[in-house]
Amino acid sequence: MIHIDISQRERREHLFRQAVESAPNALVMANESGIILLVNLQTVTSFGYSSTELIGQSVEMLVPERFRSAHIGFRQAYFASPVSRPMGAGRELYGLRKDGTEFPVEIGLSFIDDEDGIIVLSSIVDITERKRLEHRFRQAVEAAPNAIVMVNESGMILMVNLQTEISFGYSRTELIGQPVEMLVPERYRKAHIGFRQGYLVSPVSRPMGAGRDLYGLRKNGTEFPVEIGLGLIDDENGIIVLSSIVDITERKNANDKLKQALNEKEMLLKEVYHRVKNNLQVVSSLINLQARNVKNEETVDLLKQSADRIKAMALLHEKLYQSKDLARIDFNGYIHSLVDHLLFGYGSHQDKVKLSMRIDDVFLDVDTAIPCGLIINELLSNALKHAFPDDRHGEIGVTFTQDQAEFILEITDNGVGFPTGLDFNKSDSLGLQLVSTLTNQLMGQMTLDRTNGSAFSLRFAKTF
Repeated sequence: MIHIDISQRERREHLFRQAVESAPNALVMANESGIILLVNLQTVTSFGYSSTELIGQSVEMLVPERFRSAHIGFRQAYFASPVSRPMGAGRELYGLRKDGTEFPVEIGLSFIDDEDGIIVLSSIVDITERKRLEHRFRQAVEAAPNAIVMVNESGMILMVNLQTEISFGYSRTELIGQPVEMLVPERYRKAHIGFRQGYLVSPVSRPMGAGRDLYGLRKNGTEFPVEIGLGLIDDENGIIVLSSIVDITERKNANDKLKQALNEKEMLLKEVYHRVKNNLQVVSSLINLQARNVKNEETVDLLKQSADRIKAMALLHEKLYQSKDLARIDFNGYIHSLVDHLLFGYGSHQDKVKLSMRIDDVFLDVDTAIPCGLIINELLSNALKHAFPDDRHGEIGVTFTQDQAEFILEITDNGVGFPTGLDFNKSDSLGLQLVSTLTNQLMGQMTLDRTNGSAFSLRFAKTF
């Protein structure tokens, strides 16, 4: 029976030694006097000593000279109240290799209450690589061109970089440990606390304050516009928020100047359009006055056509003057204005000719609107003048629609129809020649259907 007990104990000890030997961390077993009783292979690898050089020696040989005196005191205090815990909480710990070099470590302490007394088992982790990465991280944060502020879940500042000191005017000792709201203007602080708490409920990396103007508060009490990006680090002690703060004063000033310049340019353009419209109306009126003194009806008609063309362009400039967007014209409104003008000019037809219109909400740039407007002016004028002779009744249709690729303009009438055998593209009429030229300018295609009166159809591509 005694033989079996000894065998089992030897087997357990063998398994324990195997576990210790194969552990990835350095393991050092020491007694109450600080004498090393056992080490594993990783201890030999980490410290550069052989196991025979270590066993029986004081554990302080693994501690840098400047820490040894304090270490003896810490060791003795631990044996007075031994519990399993990390060693050196809040302090940086270092190991000393045989070659005299030091390396940063983390140490976990546990104890074995042996029959010969308490034995301490120290688990030592070489954190050189982690420290190197932390150092690189701190270097990157410190050298960042933006202000970086690290805050815990309570809103307390844990870390700042150099750019934070420059941007806000505080030293880092004045910031660390303080609530982050000290960097927020007074009028926004209460709301900021709510936004911060709301962010922690569902923390994700994102821009802060989308759709809102954000401001930082300097030590001297002045404010400056900022953009803030939020990132998070899920630390063992909770969530840490990393705020990247960009001073956008110069960008905002540049944007304000640009907006001012654009507003001034817009006002100038509106004034130009207004004056052009007025001048065109004056020219149109002068031509109409001149037509009253001309006896030849053909000349009068030519003058009236010229006045209508000038009026069509004046209406476009009037729409530009009234538009909020100088790059585009509300062509729906323009067509209605142009049709009203032409119907008024051919007032004798108003009781006999019915007009139907179907106009999409279309916006055109100036270079497209002017030739398109002149084409409408010519075709509608022709219909009003020639489609219904001898006081005939009839109907004229104006449609302007669009699909994904092109615009479609149609001017139709159920009058006497376009003369058979006449090619409208080769007409001697100045108006039809103008229509052909403007169609080419729009890179469009004009067709004529003579089935029931006249139906002109113009298709031209959208420009994007």
